[in-house]
Amino acid sequence: MIWAVILAAGESRRMGTQKLLLPFGETTIVGAVVGTAAAARVGGTMVVLGADRDAIRAELTSLAGRHVPGPRVPSTRDQSANRPGVPSLPDERASKIAFAVNDHYQMGMLTSIQAGLRALPAGATAAVVMLGDQPFLRAPVVDTVIAAFETGGRGIVLPTFQGRRGHPVLIDLKYRDEILAIEPLEGLRALMRAHPDDILEVEAADPNILRDLDTPEDYTGLPKPN
Repeated sequence: MIWAVILAAGESRRMGTQKLLLPFGETTIVGAVVGTAAAARVGGTMVVLGADRDAIRAELTSLAGRHVPGPRVPSTRDQSANRPGVPSLPDERASKIAFAVNDHYQMGMLTSIQAGLRALPAGATAAVVMLGDQPFLRAPVVDTVIAAFETGGRGIVLPTFQGRRGHPVLIDLKYRDEILAIEPLEGLRALMRAHPDDILEVEAADPNILRDLDTPEDYTGLPKPN
Protein backbone atom coordinates (compact mmCIF):
# COMPACT_ATOMS: atom_id res chain seq x y z
CA MET A 1 0.00 0.00 0.00
CA ILE A 2 1.28 3.45 -0.92
CA TRP A 3 0.83 6.11 1.76
CA ALA A 4 1.00 9.88 1.56
CA VAL A 5 3.33 11.37 4.17
CA ILE A 6 2.50 15.05 4.62
CA LEU A 7 5.14 17.20 6.33
CA ALA A 8 3.31 19.62 8.62
CA ALA A 9 5.79 20.11 11.45
CA GLY A 10 7.53 23.39 10.65
CA GLU A 11 7.47 26.63 12.61
CA SER A 12 6.69 28.93 9.66
CA ARG A 13 9.29 31.45 10.79
CA ARG A 14 9.44 33.26 7.45
CA MET A 15 5.66 33.63 7.36
CA GLY A 16 5.55 35.04 10.89
CA THR A 17 2.56 32.90 11.81
CA GLN A 18 1.62 29.24 11.40
CA LYS A 19 1.11 29.25 7.65
CA LEU A 20 -0.49 25.81 7.48
CA LEU A 21 -3.53 27.18 9.32
CA LEU A 22 -3.98 30.22 7.08
CA PRO A 23 -7.21 30.27 5.05
CA PHE A 24 -7.01 28.81 1.57
CA GLY A 25 -10.33 29.02 -0.21
CA GLU A 26 -12.85 27.57 2.21
CA THR A 27 -10.30 25.40 3.98
CA THR A 28 -6.73 26.02 5.16
CA ILE A 29 -3.37 25.52 3.48
CA VAL A 30 -2.78 22.18 5.18
CA GLY A 31 -6.42 21.22 4.70
CA ALA A 32 -6.02 21.67 0.95
CA VAL A 33 -2.93 19.45 0.91
CA VAL A 34 -4.69 16.72 2.86
CA GLY A 35 -7.63 17.06 0.48
CA THR A 36 -5.28 16.52 -2.47
CA ALA A 37 -3.92 13.37 -0.86
CA ALA A 38 -7.46 12.18 -0.22
CA ALA A 39 -8.30 12.58 -3.90
CA ALA A 40 -5.16 10.74 -5.05
CA ARG A 41 -4.49 7.01 -5.33
CA VAL A 42 -3.00 6.52 -1.89
CA GLY A 43 -4.12 3.98 0.66
CA GLY A 44 -3.76 6.29 3.64
CA THR A 45 -2.39 9.63 4.77
CA MET A 46 0.17 10.16 7.53
CA VAL A 47 0.47 13.76 8.71
CA VAL A 48 3.66 14.59 10.58
CA LEU A 49 3.13 17.20 13.28
CA GLY A 50 5.60 19.30 15.23
CA ALA A 51 5.14 23.01 15.90
CA ASP A 52 1.54 23.98 16.72
CA ARG A 53 0.68 20.28 16.67
CA ASP A 54 -2.54 20.54 18.65
CA ALA A 55 -4.04 23.23 16.45
CA ILE A 56 -3.10 21.47 13.22
CA ARG A 57 -4.38 18.12 14.46
CA ALA A 58 -7.67 19.73 15.47
CA GLU A 59 -8.03 21.41 12.07
CA LEU A 60 -7.44 18.20 10.15
CA THR A 61 -9.57 16.07 12.44
CA SER A 62 -12.45 18.44 11.82
CA LEU A 63 -12.23 17.79 8.08
CA ALA A 64 -13.81 14.39 8.64
CA GLY A 65 -17.05 16.11 9.48
CA ARG A 66 -17.28 18.82 6.89
CA HIS A 67 -17.31 19.23 3.12
CA VAL A 68 -14.34 21.10 1.67
CA PRO A 69 -15.54 22.69 -1.59
CA GLY A 70 -13.56 24.04 -4.48
CA PRO A 71 -11.37 27.07 -3.94
CA ARG A 72 -12.27 30.63 -3.29
CA VAL A 73 -8.69 31.73 -2.80
CA PRO A 74 -8.00 35.13 -1.17
CA SER A 75 -5.65 37.49 -2.96
CA THR A 76 -4.88 40.88 -4.33
CA ARG A 77 -3.93 39.70 -7.82
CA ASP A 78 -5.89 37.91 -10.50
CA GLN A 79 -4.37 34.81 -12.02
CA SER A 80 -6.59 32.64 -14.17
CA ALA A 81 -3.91 30.06 -14.98
CA ASN A 82 -3.02 27.29 -12.56
CA ARG A 83 -6.02 27.91 -10.32
CA PRO A 84 -6.11 24.93 -7.96
CA GLY A 85 -8.98 22.57 -7.34
CA VAL A 86 -9.26 21.81 -3.64
CA PRO A 87 -11.05 18.48 -3.40
CA SER A 88 -13.49 17.50 -0.72
CA LEU A 89 -12.38 15.05 1.93
CA PRO A 90 -14.69 12.02 1.76
CA ASP A 91 -15.53 10.35 5.06
CA GLU A 92 -13.88 7.08 4.03
CA ARG A 93 -10.61 8.90 3.23
CA ALA A 94 -10.80 11.03 6.39
CA SER A 95 -10.88 7.86 8.44
CA LYS A 96 -7.51 6.93 6.93
CA ILE A 97 -5.73 10.03 8.24
CA ALA A 98 -3.11 9.16 10.84
CA PHE A 99 -0.74 11.39 12.77
CA ALA A 100 2.91 11.14 13.75
CA VAL A 101 4.73 13.59 16.00
CA ASN A 102 8.24 14.84 15.29
CA ASP A 103 9.73 16.14 18.52
CA HIS A 104 12.91 17.09 16.64
CA TYR A 105 11.30 19.24 13.93
CA GLN A 106 13.70 22.10 14.62
CA MET A 107 16.51 19.92 13.24
CA GLY A 108 15.09 20.01 9.72
CA MET A 109 12.79 18.42 7.21
CA LEU A 110 14.50 15.03 7.19
CA THR A 111 13.50 14.47 10.81
CA SER A 112 9.86 14.82 9.78
CA ILE A 113 10.30 12.34 6.95
CA GLN A 114 11.92 9.94 9.39
CA ALA A 115 9.09 10.36 11.90
CA GLY A 116 6.51 9.70 9.19
CA LEU A 117 8.27 6.60 7.91
CA ARG A 118 8.62 5.19 11.42
CA ALA A 119 4.88 5.57 11.96
CA LEU A 120 3.73 3.86 8.74
CA PRO A 121 2.08 0.47 9.16
CA ALA A 122 3.84 -2.76 8.29
CA GLY A 123 1.82 -3.14 5.09
CA ALA A 124 3.06 0.13 3.60
CA THR A 125 5.19 -0.38 0.49
CA ALA A 126 6.03 3.18 -0.52
CA ALA A 127 5.60 6.75 0.69
CA VAL A 128 4.66 9.83 -1.32
CA VAL A 129 6.28 12.68 0.59
CA MET A 130 4.17 15.83 0.28
CA LEU A 131 4.88 19.29 1.66
CA GLY A 132 2.22 20.77 3.90
CA ASP A 133 2.65 24.21 2.30
CA GLN A 134 1.92 23.21 -1.30
CA PRO A 135 -1.86 23.72 -1.51
CA PHE A 136 -1.76 24.24 -5.27
CA LEU A 137 -0.60 20.70 -5.91
CA ARG A 138 -3.25 18.64 -7.70
CA ALA A 139 -4.16 14.99 -7.17
CA PRO A 140 -3.41 14.06 -10.83
CA VAL A 141 0.23 15.03 -10.26
CA VAL A 142 0.40 12.71 -7.26
CA ASP A 143 -1.18 9.98 -9.37
CA THR A 144 1.36 10.57 -12.14
CA VAL A 145 4.19 9.95 -9.68
CA ILE A 146 2.47 6.82 -8.36
CA ALA A 147 1.88 5.47 -11.87
CA ALA A 148 5.54 6.05 -12.75
CA PHE A 149 6.56 4.10 -9.66
CA GLU A 150 4.24 1.23 -10.52
CA THR A 151 5.49 0.91 -14.09
CA GLY A 152 9.01 2.35 -14.03
CA GLY A 153 10.83 -0.19 -11.88
CA ARG A 154 12.66 2.47 -9.85
CA GLY A 155 12.69 3.03 -6.11
CA ILE A 156 12.71 6.84 -6.11
CA VAL A 157 10.39 8.89 -8.33
CA LEU A 158 10.71 12.65 -8.72
CA PRO A 159 8.36 14.92 -10.67
CA THR A 160 9.98 17.57 -12.84
CA PHE A 161 8.88 20.76 -14.54
CA GLN A 162 11.12 22.14 -17.29
CA GLY A 163 14.01 20.11 -15.94
CA ARG A 164 13.62 21.16 -12.32
CA ARG A 165 12.82 18.59 -9.65
CA GLY A 166 9.92 19.21 -7.28
CA HIS A 167 7.47 17.52 -4.93
CA PRO A 168 5.94 15.10 -4.14
CA VAL A 169 8.76 12.58 -3.97
CA LEU A 170 7.87 8.90 -3.94
CA ILE A 171 10.19 6.51 -2.08
CA ASP A 172 10.08 2.74 -2.02
CA LEU A 173 10.13 1.62 1.60
CA LYS A 174 12.98 -0.74 0.85
CA TYR A 175 14.91 2.41 1.75
CA ARG A 176 13.18 3.00 5.08
CA ASP A 177 16.05 1.81 7.30
CA GLU A 178 18.58 3.67 5.20
CA ILE A 179 16.64 6.91 5.50
CA LEU A 180 16.26 6.47 9.25
CA ALA A 181 20.04 6.21 9.51
CA ILE A 182 20.78 9.47 7.63
CA GLU A 183 21.95 12.40 9.75
CA PRO A 184 19.41 15.26 9.72
CA LEU A 185 21.86 17.80 8.28
CA GLU A 186 22.52 15.55 5.27
CA GLY A 187 18.88 15.54 4.21
CA LEU A 188 17.12 13.25 1.77
CA ARG A 189 19.61 14.19 -0.94
CA ALA A 190 22.00 11.76 0.74
CA LEU A 191 19.71 8.91 -0.33
CA MET A 192 19.59 10.22 -3.89
CA ARG A 193 23.36 10.59 -4.07
CA ALA A 194 23.73 6.99 -2.90
CA HIS A 195 21.29 5.57 -5.47
CA PRO A 196 21.37 7.67 -8.65
CA ASP A 197 20.56 4.66 -10.83
CA ASP A 198 17.33 4.00 -8.92
CA ILE A 199 15.88 7.47 -9.57
CA LEU A 200 13.14 8.03 -12.13
CA GLU A 201 12.23 11.55 -13.18
CA VAL A 202 8.76 12.07 -14.60
CA GLU A 203 7.60 15.25 -16.32
CA ALA A 204 4.61 16.59 -14.39
CA ALA A 205 3.75 19.44 -16.79
CA ASP A 206 2.70 21.48 -13.75
CA PRO A 207 4.77 24.32 -12.24
CA ASN A 208 2.99 23.85 -8.92
CA ILE A 209 5.39 21.04 -8.05
CA LEU A 210 7.91 23.84 -7.47
CA ARG A 211 5.58 26.22 -5.67
CA ASP A 212 5.15 26.53 -1.92
CA LEU A 213 4.13 29.31 0.44
CA ASP A 214 6.94 30.58 2.65
CA THR A 215 6.47 34.32 3.09
CA PRO A 216 3.64 36.83 3.52
CA GLU A 217 4.33 37.94 -0.05
CA ASP A 218 3.78 34.39 -1.31
CA TYR A 219 0.45 34.27 0.50
CA THR A 220 -0.91 37.69 -0.45
CA GLY A 221 -0.02 36.97 -4.07
CA LEU A 222 -2.55 34.14 -4.33
CA PRO A 223 -5.12 34.21 -7.15
CA LYS A 224 -8.07 36.50 -6.55
CA PRO A 225 -11.40 34.69 -5.86
CA ASN A 226 -14.13 34.75 -8.47
